[in-house]
Amino acid sequence: MEALLFNVSGGFLEGIVRGYKAGLLTQNQYNNLTQCETIEDFRTQLSATDYGNFLANEPLPISTSTISDKATQVLVDQFNYLRSNAVEPLSKFLEYMTYAYMIDNVILIITGTLHGRNTNELLQRCHPLGIFDTMPALCVATNVEELYHTVLVETPLAPYFRDSVTAADLDDLNIEIIRNTLYKAYLEDFDAFCQSLGGPTAEIMHRILAFEADRRAINITINSFGTQLSKEQRAKLFPTIGRLFPEGNNALARADDIEQVRQACEPVAEYRAFFDSGSGAGRPNGQGGSESTANLLGDLGVSDELGAAADLEDRFFVHEVHLNKLAFLQQFQYAVFYSYVKLKEQEIRSLTWIAECIAQNARDRIHDFIPTF
Repeated sequence: MEALLFNVSGGFLEGIVRGYKAGLLTQNQYNNLTQCETIEDFRTQLSATDYGNFLANEPLPISTSTISDKATQVLVDQFNYLRSNAVEPLSKFLEYMTYAYMIDNVILIITGTLHGRNTNELLQRCHPLGIFDTMPALCVATNVEELYHTVLVETPLAPYFRDSVTAADLDDLNIEIIRNTLYKAYLEDFDAFCQSLGGPTAEIMHRILAFEADRRAINITINSFGTQLSKEQRAKLFPTIGRLFPEGNNALARADDIEQVRQACEPVAEYRAFFDSGSGAGRPNGQGGSESTANLLGDLGVSDELGAAADLEDRFFVHEVHLNKLAFLQQFQYAVFYSYVKLKEQEIRSLTWIAECIAQNARDRIHDFIPTF
């Protein structure tokens, strides 16, 4: 049924986003980038791709943070073009996509306020996709209480804050708990919205969001080991839309080590492979080493448990790329917009990794990225 009317309002933008997807870097282009000896060579190779001359006006030497920022701006410009041409319900879908970045931005500003930082400086560090019209109003707040009430009134995140967080919660110890509480409410709300759209959008987005929910539940569990977070508090942070819900979530809430996390994930075949230490399938770019891109260029003096968690994060990224690529196999649905942004973000992470390896002359690590296509 969706095939009859989808193109009336969504066909043009779906064509645009599939065109953007065709511009993602290929394996051959990644191979060319990894052969570069200097950042100048890297810039020259990128100019032959869809990125064009986006670094042409940058003076040498170009830092990797500049490359990341400029590449992110390319994505932001593309997203804003899509958003400015979208109508309901696609415009609402794209708005939901920005809420995740808004949560990170608001948490950044709250953290800065708690530490007495200049909030105008913090605004410069906010992710551009999470900028909203009334964000400068957050800079007016001089204390946490004011900031809380400003967030309740001035931001699109107000429903999540109102239902999940009180002003008394806003302190250093609770800031990550607040972030995960907001993400839980956001993921459940976004999934409910996608289900209301029905059709292939609901089916594909539920698969993607369910994985994101399970990934967050697993990460929260591993990161809470050895902290003051109680098992009851941990359980309240788990989204309820994942494939692990409810039995897996209950097992994760009781877990005390990585092995128990693995056992909780056993019932889901795809997740079981994440914990298979003998498998090279989950390694970035098909590599089989024990090092991880999560520890960018070094800092390898970590415990076995932290090392396992970092390796797990790489496997999550690989699976996320796989799910987002699958979204493009169906037409007449909005999931391609979400998937394109996620694939582009992974591409930017890979570009930054390669550039960092070139800058630090770490040629032995340069292939430890996760290609998209």
